[in-house]
Amino acid sequence: MDRFDAMLAFTRVVELNSFTKAAISLNMPKATLSAQVAGLEKHLNVKLLHRTTRNVSVTNDGAAYYERVLRLLQDLEETESSVTQSRMAYRGRLRVDIATTIARRIILPALDDFIKRYPEIELELGCTNRTVNLLQEGVDCAIRGGMPIDETLVARKLITTSRITCATPTYLERHGIPKSLEALELHSVVNYQSPRTAKVVPFYYEINNKMVAVQGIRKLAINDIDSCVNAVLANIGIAQLPYFGVRDCINSGELVQVLSEFHSEPAPLYIVYLQNRHLSANVRAFVDWVIALFKQEEAGYLKCCKNSQ
Repeated sequence: MDRFDAMLAFTRVVELNSFTKAAISLNMPKATLSAQVAGLEKHLNVKLLHRTTRNVSVTNDGAAYYERVLRLLQDLEETESSVTQSRMAYRGRLRVDIATTIARRIILPALDDFIKRYPEIELELGCTNRTVNLLQEGVDCAIRGGMPIDETLVARKLITTSRITCATPTYLERHGIPKSLEALELHSVVNYQSPRTAKVVPFYYEINNKMVAVQGIRKLAINDIDSCVNAVLANIGIAQLPYFGVRDCINSGELVQVLSEFHSEPAPLYIVYLQNRHLSANVRAFVDWVIALFKQEEAGYLKCCKNSQ
């Protein structure tokens, strides 16, 4: 058994929640991948996955092993990248697609560093809230929220944050601070509306290991995170938004987090790119740079969580 291949197979099954999709993404027979994971479990003498005819779920031991293996694989990839960098040519066009809020709040403020490191890369940055087809539209890589479902793409997790429930001090002075989810139901809320499905997203909180939707009194629904933030700043109501969309306003005191004791729906971000064993130097450089950038972002998020407790 090649332990490296087995660990890679295991992590892909966990991320795609499917042996079939994992096998497709790794371009190997499903039976081979299944044998690799089984061999890994035998080697460790630990059950990593629960398997049924309809579902695959990770065990507690498997979840802990996944987190460690993921860091190990990422460190190995970064090490190999650093060794080969001297032989790579960083020049020419690089097309990247990023959601508008992520670009404005995270990427653009730090982009000068990337440009100074790689002055011969011609970066084309698409800021959209739709899901682009990388292959058809000639995009090299993209940053997306939520678990990617396209098994033809390689997905690298950047960060998993929670959604922040927040409002302005002025709104809370006028209407009171909700202390429970029942109290939140009586407050005016600003909802995010998916630009892809047009679905208005309620507030979600984890109660007894299940996600519970809280509606509130909807005053406004917007299909753009930054516009949602601006609506909340205008004292229209309370919103539940990804951390990266409200972090600056939380840090400045323009917005105040409420109901921090209730765990909200996770908000993971991934960088995705087409499967290619000979990944271009430009894409490799941008992927590595973004991963390092989001390590700093994660540190800020953890500090925010600590301060809210």
